[in-house]
Amino acid sequence: MQLKIYQENAIDDLMNKTKRLLEYSGSKKLVFKAPTGSGKTIMMAEFLKQLADDREIKQLFGFIWTAPRQLHIQSKEKLENYFEKSRAIKCSYFDDLDDIRIDQNEILFFNWESINKKDNIYIRDNEQDFNLSKVIENTREEGREIILVIDEAHHHATSEISQGLIEMINPKLTIEVSATPVLSGDLQVDVLLEDVKKDGMIKKAVILNDNFDNIIKQGKIKTQNLSGGSEELVIGAAIQKRIEIVKAFKKEGVNVNPLILIQLPDRKSSLEDRIRERVESILKNKYKITTEKDNSKLAIWLSGEHVNKEYVEKNDSKVEVLIFKQAIALGWDCPRAQILVLFREWHSPIFSIQTVGRIMRMPEPDFGHYPNEILNYGYVYTNLDNIEIQEDIARNYITIYISKRIKSYKPINLKSYYSRRHREKTRLSPFFIELFLKFAKVYGLKSKVDIKSKKIDQKIVTNWRAEDIDILAKVKISGNKEIKASGFDLQKLIDYFVRKNLAPFYPEDRSVGRVKESIYKFFENELKMKYAEKWDEIVQIVLSEKNSKHFLNVLSKTKDEYQKEVEKRDSELIVQEKWNIPKSMRFNEDYAQEERKKSIMQPFYSKNEWRTEKAFIEYINGSNKIEWWFKNGDRDSIFFAIPYKNGEQKPFYVDFIVKLKDGRIGLFDTKSGFTKQMAGPKIDGFYKYIYCEKKKGKKIFGGIVTNTDQRNYTGRWVYFDESSKKFEPGDLGDWLDLYNSL
Repeated sequence: MQLKIYQENAIDDLMNKTKRLLEYSGSKKLVFKAPTGSGKTIMMAEFLKQLADDREIKQLFGFIWTAPRQLHIQSKEKLENYFEKSRAIKCSYFDDLDDIRIDQNEILFFNWESINKKDNIYIRDNEQDFNLSKVIENTREEGREIILVIDEAHHHATSEISQGLIEMINPKLTIEVSATPVLSGDLQVDVLLEDVKKDGMIKKAVILNDNFDNIIKQGKIKTQNLSGGSEELVIGAAIQKRIEIVKAFKKEGVNVNPLILIQLPDRKSSLEDRIRERVESILKNKYKITTEKDNSKLAIWLSGEHVNKEYVEKNDSKVEVLIFKQAIALGWDCPRAQILVLFREWHSPIFSIQTVGRIMRMPEPDFGHYPNEILNYGYVYTNLDNIEIQEDIARNYITIYISKRIKSYKPINLKSYYSRRHREKTRLSPFFIELFLKFAKVYGLKSKVDIKSKKIDQKIVTNWRAEDIDILAKVKISGNKEIKASGFDLQKLIDYFVRKNLAPFYPEDRSVGRVKESIYKFFENELKMKYAEKWDEIVQIVLSEKNSKHFLNVLSKTKDEYQKEVEKRDSELIVQEKWNIPKSMRFNEDYAQEERKKSIMQPFYSKNEWRTEKAFIEYINGSNKIEWWFKNGDRDSIFFAIPYKNGEQKPFYVDFIVKLKDGRIGLFDTKSGFTKQMAGPKIDGFYKYIYCEKKKGKKIFGGIVTNTDQRNYTGRWVYFDESSKKFEPGDLGDWLDLYNSL
């Protein structure tokens, strides 16, 4: 799979900090904090693979991977799939271990809770002398250190028994993996939620009771419309939302059947049975959704009862609703799940990150977010009176307010621009591998490579001496003794070969890795030589004098084409010919509602961050010449942007769009304390955009706007609509009075 940029960065960080901690004596701890849905297991898999492959690390390792409940089984399956081709690491349970030990680059998986039990067969002494203590003892006797990975560490790593178990294992390094770590380590690696969302791995937000009125009182959400509601009302809202999402997927041409999750409470009495009966009755009688074979739109996943759940995770599964309990929430992946239903009788009125995490993932992470915004959110419907927002869910992820465009709005159809997402210019993306393999075919590399020609040895200088050091300038000293190259030597030689020939790209580890992977893929695809099995031989073939020139020729052509493609993509902005004010916007609890009658979005929500913006809103909201105004955002195609050039083409998201009663549109960006160097490119972008649109007949005007009184904002509001050639910081002589222009 293609790793995201944030994943690659996190893996690099894990590698660097692991190497640093391994240099110290004693046991160290590394905390890996990554949000639910960010791909923690995949990042850890690639990290462990790189750790095993890194020939700079001279220590030998065996790994232990622990997880709560049955998550260790899912983790083992994911890692086995990831290592299927490379065979870099072996994944085992206790019963799979040879000679009661963990081999080099082998991971022992086990369930943390069960191993914690004092009577567990793998902990206590037994006749077979097969217990965890003996496994660790035998592993260390063979010169291998233990690296302990504690997955979902916040569930169990803090207990007294757990700490005792960690002490007994005495790992060289403990890596605690969690979305919400509770303890600090010697070092920490963080993946930011915003980066995960930006790369389209998870949904932009989870919306609670869409279209219901929500308010916060004393840290809790009060669901006004549902305080006396019923299961039928909540299920109906979820079904209706699913229908809307189905239509949106079809319009996008995407074969995804969105899934509703209905969570039942754990059984404590017959009351829970009656809840289930009622839910199934509503689904069957009102919506024709049943578990019956000729229908199969309903799946059940309860303790001891699994119905229609075999392929429920597949994007095109016909199952529309899954009834489940809390027990499956941890670690279960079903990216098409998009709606969660919770009932008042649910045993705990607290949101769990794991439960809501089931509807966070995007169904097509390689594609990312969709143009249709309804598909980029998860939805929760509940008739709970009060819901506590736990910190572990990352409160900012839950949107509880919705602001809608007023019904009287008429399209303004502005031309808008937004960036095409692309990889960074300074490093190589996976696209480089694709290009390398393409040019290898064009060049005919397969026929030109002589697999019998190998660089088997290298020469070193021995017993060389000079009597007169003054005559040594420009003298070439050649090796005179051949030595057999070790695996460590070969690794250094192939790295040096790539680094030396990587210009104009910076020879950072990731880019070097891309080139090496390109070469290894060529050998696997064209010469049927697998990296894991014949790495030494592959490197020797590439580095031989007869073959290296051919690889350099293909590499040179690939770099040229890659650079052209990156520059082409880099300068591209996508044009949206008819942009309009979004139909709705969503806000989390950091925002407060304000009375702004002329805001096109009602109600209006604000963070009150910038005094200049707040003062400008006060001004335009009080003008009788203005019909409405819109506070613009700063991302994606959802919000309005004009193009400007600052070394490269970029989108400039102006702060305000103002509609006047005479039909004109004003575009304004509030500024205070800016320099010509900072504002110049945007001023020119502003000027060019308005000039071009006016020539096409658009009734449009505007520019950067400021107040003549920067301290109290009691002066005149003025704006600048010329090019940067006429702009002088601090001189408002060429600025127009906004009052006269309205």
